[in-house]
Amino acid sequence: MPVTQLCTGVRKDKFQKGENGMHIVTKIFGEIYVDEEKKITFPRGIVGFPELTDFMLIHDADSKDPDGGGIRWLQSLQEPAFAMPVMDPLIILPDYNPTIEDELLKPIGKLYPENMLVLVTVTVPVDIKNLSVNLKAPLIINGDTKKAVQVILDDDYEVKHYIYEQLDKAKKEREKASN
Repeated sequence: MPVTQLCTGVRKDKFQKGENGMHIVTKIFGEIYVDEEKKITFPRGIVGFPELTDFMLIHDADSKDPDGGGIRWLQSLQEPAFAMPVMDPLIILPDYNPTIEDELLKPIGKLYPENMLVLVTVTVPVDIKNLSVNLKAPLIINGDTKKAVQVILDDDYEVKHYIYEQLDKAKKEREKASN
């Protein structure tokens, strides 16, 4: 499922009000209005934060990169200071295909390739060259039900898969191609 179908674009300098939206105040984006129909519910919460169940997937609409470098924010609707950067793991690992037990996915409804979105959390440390993603605990979102789970895999995927060099190389290739 394309991330854009579930994602809300926000501009840091503009408060935009929509018809089916809700007003939230966030630490990163400030005061924003988001489409309530795009609310994502994690019935069991997320790892380390089981009490946080309601989220919005947000991207910076002011970014110079129309895809935001693939980075989105999973913004809590219950805790304004809580937002996690996330991205599609296929951007950095095209053969990412974790094995997940069906039982773990039951709470979010029937999944098909057309309605499933898989994201991984991004860690942005002080030294950007240590930028990494957590491939061991993906977020699985059902785009039809707007329900999601975070699972911890038994596979051999890394908790810290470093991605800076790969993203930097891809950026340079895009810049070279556009010149």
